[in-house]
Amino acid sequence: MRISLPLLSTAVGLGLTAAVLTGPAATAAAPQEPVRGAQLGYEPSAGSGEDAAANRAFFEAVIKSVAEKRAANPTSAAAVTVYYSATNAPSFRSQIASSAQIWNSSVSNVRLAESSSGADFAYYEGNDPRGSYASTNGHGSGYIFLDYQQNQQYNSTRVTAHETGHVLGLPDHYSGPCSELMSGGGPGPSCTNPYPNSAERSRVNQLWANGFKAALDKALEKASQR
Repeated sequence: MRISLPLLSTAVGLGLTAAVLTGPAATAAAPQEPVRGAQLGYEPSAGSGEDAAANRAFFEAVIKSVAEKRAANPTSAAAVTVYYSATNAPSFRSQIASSAQIWNSSVSNVRLAESSSGADFAYYEGNDPRGSYASTNGHGSGYIFLDYQQNQQYNSTRVTAHETGHVLGLPDHYSGPCSELMSGGGPGPSCTNPYPNSAERSRVNQLWANGFKAALDKALEKASQR
């Protein structure tokens, strides 16, 4: 599935200048690994059963990363913090920040925050005929890639928020309405909604309450055996 950013207004998302979206002079190339054979794309043509499995593996790897940090540095905070890096996607920094803000205002059991080091996942930007996507090697490791051209055609904040939804555990559902964030590019370029609906918000809260607890218990057990 191709992953996108959600959170800026339509005017901001579509108003990015051509100079920005055609790429800065020095564009960070997406890493060669994970293998892009397992992709979660923004448009319907990219979805598959293998992608759904890869999405789950990517999500579980992020949960494991966060749980191990919490086990090493216990905190009483109820919400779990997932750290991301936007260093390699400078043209989309505002959309990424907006996407994080949207998700942070929509769910209570997990929050997104930028970090200059030790991030749990990263964003990249560039040109790719496949558009924007979440890429994984099928074993959890992965990143979000934001394509310049697709982010001119579709609302950039919605694209970013959609792709970030994969990191939080949500699969694509291209047949859904525009009000459903994970319908991605299914409703077409006229859809500019960057917000998850009530079912999506509930699912993310559930995943980060139950799934994270299980991962944290495992991380704490591993730490106690050292």
